[in-house]
Amino acid sequence: MTDTLLSAPLAQLEQRDAFIHRHIGPNADEISQMCAAIGVADVDALIDQTVPAAIRLKVPLPLAEPQPEHVALAVLRKLAEKNVVKRSMIGAGYYGTHTPAVILRNVMENPGWYTAYTPYQAEIAQGRLEALLNYQQMVIDLTGLELANASLLDEATAAAEAMTMARRVSKSKSNAFFVDAATFPQTIDVVRTRAHFFGYELVFGDAASAGEHDVFGALLQYPNAHGAVADLAAPIAALKAKGAVVALASDLMALVLLKSPGSLGADIALGSAQRFGVPMGFGGPHAAFFATREAHVRSMPGRIIGVSKDARGNTALRMALQTREQHIRREKANSNICTSQVLLANMAGFYAVYHGQQGLKTIAARIHRHAAILAEGLRAAGFKLTSASFFDTIEVDTGVHTAQILTAADTAGYNLRHASATSIGVSVDETTTREDIQTVLGCFGATANVDALDVSVAQAGGAIPAGLLRTDAVLSHPVFNTHHTEHEMLRYLKKLQNRDLALDHSMISLGSCTMKLNATSEMIPVTWPEFANLHPFAPREQATGYLQMIEGLADYLRAVTGFPAICMQPNSGAQGEYAGLVAIARYHASRGDIQRKVCLIPKSAHGTNPATAQMCGMKVVVVDCDERGNVDVEDLKAKAAQYSNELAALMITYPSTHGVFEESIREICAVVHENGGQVYMDGANLNAQVGLTSPASIGADVSHMNLHKTFCIPHGGGGPGMGPIGLAAHLAPFMADHVVAPTGNADRQHKGQGAVSAAPFGSASILPISWMYIAMMGGSGLKRATEVAILNANYLASRLGAHYPVLYTGGKGRVAHECILDIRPIKAATGITEVDIAKRLMDYGFHAPTMSFPVAGTIMVEPTESEDLAEIDRFIDAMIAIREEVRQIENGIWQADNNPLKNAPHTQADIMGDWDRPYTREQAVFPLAWVAENKFWPSVNRIDDVHGDRNLFCACVPMSDYAD
Repeated sequence: MTDTLLSAPLAQLEQRDAFIHRHIGPNADEISQMCAAIGVADVDALIDQTVPAAIRLKVPLPLAEPQPEHVALAVLRKLAEKNVVKRSMIGAGYYGTHTPAVILRNVMENPGWYTAYTPYQAEIAQGRLEALLNYQQMVIDLTGLELANASLLDEATAAAEAMTMARRVSKSKSNAFFVDAATFPQTIDVVRTRAHFFGYELVFGDAASAGEHDVFGALLQYPNAHGAVADLAAPIAALKAKGAVVALASDLMALVLLKSPGSLGADIALGSAQRFGVPMGFGGPHAAFFATREAHVRSMPGRIIGVSKDARGNTALRMALQTREQHIRREKANSNICTSQVLLANMAGFYAVYHGQQGLKTIAARIHRHAAILAEGLRAAGFKLTSASFFDTIEVDTGVHTAQILTAADTAGYNLRHASATSIGVSVDETTTREDIQTVLGCFGATANVDALDVSVAQAGGAIPAGLLRTDAVLSHPVFNTHHTEHEMLRYLKKLQNRDLALDHSMISLGSCTMKLNATSEMIPVTWPEFANLHPFAPREQATGYLQMIEGLADYLRAVTGFPAICMQPNSGAQGEYAGLVAIARYHASRGDIQRKVCLIPKSAHGTNPATAQMCGMKVVVVDCDERGNVDVEDLKAKAAQYSNELAALMITYPSTHGVFEESIREICAVVHENGGQVYMDGANLNAQVGLTSPASIGADVSHMNLHKTFCIPHGGGGPGMGPIGLAAHLAPFMADHVVAPTGNADRQHKGQGAVSAAPFGSASILPISWMYIAMMGGSGLKRATEVAILNANYLASRLGAHYPVLYTGGKGRVAHECILDIRPIKAATGITEVDIAKRLMDYGFHAPTMSFPVAGTIMVEPTESEDLAEIDRFIDAMIAIREEVRQIENGIWQADNNPLKNAPHTQADIMGDWDRPYTREQAVFPLAWVAENKFWPSVNRIDDVHGDRNLFCACVPMSDYAD
């Protein structure tokens, strides 16, 4: 071997494609074994049997060759260095913050936290569930409301969700919604977009006059976009007297000092948790908080973490009221949220845990003191402020000196907010120092001494009216008053991490979710200061590197999808769906086809599809599927013809959610086009397309791409995500723009189109992950990843097919990148359900596949390309062993209600003391020999979901409950 290498070409020794082999699990020998096992000569033969020839790409992806990890990092580093990170005092919902190092290293940069999935399997997610419960308690305390969810996507979309929730809750007959004109402009932009497609009328005005209007709801900002703090109790009361539901957009850090929204009478409080230790990141990802009154719990969007009991009666946490999810409500949903911002919500909650009540009060008081000193110094210099009452933001009348002051600040290294031609806004934050205040005063030509101003401001008591200062206790739960040394915090984070199963432990085979390697080299750039610390509204000349990286990624995605236009704004897959259907709706409207409101959706679709269509004002018409899981083409033709004059779109997932490449996909697209509709392709299964086919070549007009699936952004325990869309040329003029920050050049076709997310490029700081992935894989690597994903799925289906029927296959007996295993015959024979199998898999050290989607009583398995043969075989062996356990029940050896499946998962408490079960302790917890080598112990027994919903409790558990 050494001799061979010594004579090998330099190109071979350079290993420029090394990352491909780091990312893809099976090596060449394992691939040969798997091909032999499923009866094909090689991978090419398998692909020929799986992907219809008519849609195969004729040429390789137009992407560069793969780059080694260190080379890709060096290229991206040069792009990052083009960014100019100045001290941001822009504010407007985005602020500098200090991420505590213990949280940065042990949560944000820790795969134990960022590679986990949404906590649907609660018994192996107790750590992040507790972290989210902390977050909810923090929000409840600071908002003064009774119930909070576990985060939404961003402040602007949270405001839009508040509007639609108000419509559900309000008994008012009005179709109008009031919006405080002093709300952040990006929030207004998103609310306008959402309101248009729901058909709501927006009424704008001063918050003080809100009660004069007949509306079903209202959105007020506190403090407002100008920084002013006002007592809103009177307008809130006036609105509620007329039956309106009132939402207050607020700031968590301000609420540490300010009277809470709940005490002012608000029904809903929302905002961004970004400044609780989460970097600005050019706009995201950031967790939006959302709180309301308990009476409205079933109308609240997003996920809620609740308290329940396990089989031993011990306290256990779970996602409450899961039937609120969109795959249940479908076209009746008012929201299509299936992604929250769990990783960022965890960070914000941990920030509160680490600092505690007193620490947060000190930080908030310091922020306010700096703002008050700045204001006093400017007044002394003869400037007028728009408001005497504020928390952290002031707006200054600068008249003809505006440009001069902004230039001076820029020269000194500061970005101020250009509020108008004659005014400047200045926001201070946790990172602001007295030296910053002195420098900024100098930019205004003021020469006051900060220390002297400090004495004056302290004596005056600040700039918050006494009547608006908070007097109630917050963050009194022990969790916020215990972990204030780094050692304590480190151990608390480790304790919670140990309760969670993530990709750092074992394969997560969730169908439709594509849980694969999130490589370290992809993650490294996220925390570089040049990407982490830039404000999304910073002058574009300061973001040159960011914009080049984003456009470079857009070019990659153009190559992959075949679309000429890419919109990078949607910050989740569901938001991508919405942005795509909005573009279609705008396109039809531009042609005068306002009657085109019908959206055809196969009955196999993910629930976000009909929810999205409903949000765009469309009527959902369901298309049947045949016995093989394919779209019933004849039914599609009939319905397309029936609604030909009204047809807006078809939403279709490809490969289908049934896990097959439908042979008739091009005919399906043609039928829709012939009847005047557009084809929206749900990109959930794009991991089976890349390099082999593409949405554009199939016939789609627009498609979203789940970067957190196909392109390796980690799921973060349920978020962050990114769902950019690709559009055909005729739809490009209708994609989202942004009212504050342009999303392209001045001559962009889509200029002025309303936004769908708060930031112009969504969650921009995680885009380097996908950029790195594609750069390191190159076109050849991406294609190979797709081929191996399909190989792994077919190998798994082949080996498990003898034990669990594979429900759907293609015309030649192959599945795509996932397969559906039918558990219904087992249930009929034994009473064992897919839930029992899911819980039993925990004892083997695995997270369950996707349950009961898209077919009830089944599990959907997706191994991805990143799992090697040994790990796939371990999962297969576990599933076969579980099937043998079921046979013990079928044969009467074990009782139907007392067996390892019904009692799963087993905890350490189960094997202590007396044992009276019909199977051994070893069978319970070490069912196969290799399990003991890397045992994952669930921290609770099976959780009682019904108890948790009937006894809804969604705040931190009293310590006495744990003691009991």
